[in-house]
Amino acid sequence: MGTLYIDRKELHIKLDGDALAFYANGEREGMVPINPLDRVIMVGNITLETSVLNRLAGNDISVLFLSGKRNRFCGMLHGKLHNNGILRVKQYEKSLSSFPMDLAFEIVKRKVEGQRDIVLYIREQRPDLRLEMTEASQVFERILEELRKPDIGIDSLRGFEGGASASYFRAFTDAFPDSLGFNKRNRRPPEDPVNAVLSLCYTLVHFDIVREIEVIGLDPVIGFYHQFDYGRESLACDLIEPYRPMVDRFVWEIFRERAFTGRDFAMNDERPGCYLKKESRKRFYPMYEEWVTHTRPLWVEDVRGLARRIMDGQDIVYKSDR
Repeated sequence: MGTLYIDRKELHIKLDGDALAFYANGEREGMVPINPLDRVIMVGNITLETSVLNRLAGNDISVLFLSGKRNRFCGMLHGKLHNNGILRVKQYEKSLSSFPMDLAFEIVKRKVEGQRDIVLYIREQRPDLRLEMTEASQVFERILEELRKPDIGIDSLRGFEGGASASYFRAFTDAFPDSLGFNKRNRRPPEDPVNAVLSLCYTLVHFDIVREIEVIGLDPVIGFYHQFDYGRESLACDLIEPYRPMVDRFVWEIFRERAFTGRDFAMNDERPGCYLKKESRKRFYPMYEEWVTHTRPLWVEDVRGLARRIMDGQDIVYKSDR
């Protein structure tokens, strides 16, 4: 398995046998073999030949296109997707049954447990924040106790999730230096370095999960917990929720280790918002890929497990297994 990040303006990509060849100003600057790749992430103004896309699609390598500075999602390319139409029919049927409530309950419970575990971990690492983290963990325990009660409706479930998230971010923001300006979660655009990295991580994780959903044959826009919203991959939004605390811990660790400081970010430069500078993104990608190598198998199994549940326990034939 492998992920290739291409984040260089004015780069030209050509096919050279079983490799991608990279050119800048007419000069070849490097090559990458195609066979080890599973996904390619292209950021910004990159030129590539149709033969490159044909080969990547033919090798079942997904390509994610992000805008240059804001890392905004622009599109995704796959090869031939799974042909299991019955799986999608079953998914649509399940979306109109009691199944969504069962899955929604599991999603919220796992997310709140993850938030509790993060604040307890921060409490171990930062004894000076013991009071703040203990108070937050007690809120999560009370919510988890409420979730054990029968006959919880969807509105109540969303209320518990919202209350947990409010308490969580009050504690989580305390774990960062005041100099970073991280006072709350904000996005579109992110207004400080922490939110900038959180948004970038969430974008990468979200579309990695979209990839797994589409490759297995599910419909990413038909969710079970998140309401339908035109153009939104609601199923991916469902599945990412339990992993948000894991993303948050990764982000906290890299700032705790001072892998990035305020100097690594551009603030309101040409466009509103705060974003990692290009040179800093080069350092970020290997860090992210090292982390995601251990977490990606978890959500891949979540997607496969969900497909099996939708099919009432029947085995799913994966493209990679054929």
